[in-house]
Amino acid sequence: MKKIILVFTLILSVHSYAQKITATRNASGDLVGIAHKEDFKQLPYSKWFDKNYEAYQPDSKSINKLKKKLKNITIKAFVASWCHLSKKDIPRTYKILQQAGFDFNNIDYITLNRGKSTKDNLQKGYDIKSVPTFIFYKKGKEIGRYIEYPLQNLEKDFLTIVSGKEYKQNKIK
Repeated sequence: MKKIILVFTLILSVHSYAQKITATRNASGDLVGIAHKEDFKQLPYSKWFDKNYEAYQPDSKSINKLKKKLKNITIKAFVASWCHLSKKDIPRTYKILQQAGFDFNNIDYITLNRGKSTKDNLQKGYDIKSVPTFIFYKKGKEIGRYIEYPLQNLEKDFLTIVSGKEYKQNKIK
């Protein structure tokens, strides 16, 4: 019985902790924490999110291939609402993953402040030097990273990573 109570307490603690680390606006107006599409759809973020989401037309051939490869993939996306590259890639990624039928429960968008951190240190242990950084995992093991700039375009670069092919990140421009 004690074990059941302990497990139940741990589950409640984890759930409470997860609720505390959702994204909030800091003093500079930056979104910081774990963000969801609803967060980006609020002003002032919706100005760039909606514009870039509507304007982007993903490559349909790559999307069709991604649909098959995204099973058992999880993603940690380290982004920033103040970063011009993130402002492009966040909405584009949502559109790509939506068209590919990705389960959005398998991605965490972690929005960072200008020091590339969060109050809860959600970036700790991930070696984040630049945003956006998308880290792809299969069965809990990192299989590749997209950092800042695509080699081809987002969906083709994502496809290369999740296909297990060699992916050498562009030199940071």
